[in-house]
Amino acid sequence: MDTDRLPGCYRHPDRDTGIRCTRCERPICPECMISASVGFQCPDCVREGSGTGHRPPANAPRTVAGGTVAADPHLVTKILIGINAAVFLLGLAVPELVVRLELLGRYVLFPGAPVEGVSTGEYHRLLTSVFLHVEWWHIVGNMLALWVIGGPLEAALGRARYLAVYLLAGLGGSALVYLLNAPNVPTVGASGAVFGLLGATVVLVRRLRYEMRPVMTMVVLMLVLTFVPFGGMRVSWEAHVGGLITGALVGLGLLLPAAGRKRTLVQWSTCVGVFLLAAAVVLLRTAELT
Repeated sequence: MDTDRLPGCYRHPDRDTGIRCTRCERPICPECMISASVGFQCPDCVREGSGTGHRPPANAPRTVAGGTVAADPHLVTKILIGINAAVFLLGLAVPELVVRLELLGRYVLFPGAPVEGVSTGEYHRLLTSVFLHVEWWHIVGNMLALWVIGGPLEAALGRARYLAVYLLAGLGGSALVYLLNAPNVPTVGASGAVFGLLGATVVLVRRLRYEMRPVMTMVVLMLVLTFVPFGGMRVSWEAHVGGLITGALVGLGLLLPAAGRKRTLVQWSTCVGVFLLAAAVVLLRTAELT
């Protein structure tokens, strides 16, 4: 089964959808969804529950994670790709900007210069480095992976939840790099965030009861590429593993809670908890370096 696609509506199989009936959990498209006290129900469950064929007014459709179904389900992914491309071109035009944005724990630019890096309070590097690339093949590979993995995930989660996964995974990957890597070794790239999207995709596939083997094969393949060096190039396994774990944790918080009044609270509490965990790792490392 193609794990890059959402399931088809049970009444209109040609229409992909991330929305499910809150009673029977069958996938339903916007045309078939019927507003209920909690979430949306399919026409069959409404008829069974009320004994009538009357269709109540429909509110905004929701994704499987409770997000709003957007007219362009891939808009955030396109914006993220655009930001990465813009920063890449800016880095080519202003090379010294790269040194100011890349992930470095502690370094001295030249003898006699002040100490710089995350450990001196430049915490912005933990996220700016996620949008930074210095080689064309690096950004092309990461953006291709972002489009392939991120597009379907955004459609399933909704824009806000999807963006939360991306940013938190990028932060989680950077936090592990900062903790384990040498402080004067620079790290750049969106691969930690992309691995986070992959981790959340594993949770999504499990939640939708899809065949797990294709997505797990992708995880194994990408991890092999992480740990097996090619052409002497070092890949930041810390960013990949940190992003993968962070994305999976956030995905669990976003996708596993059942629809209800407390689901949103659980989802955003998970995001806050993951952020605080990453912040604790960063502060721990900073204490070691100062």
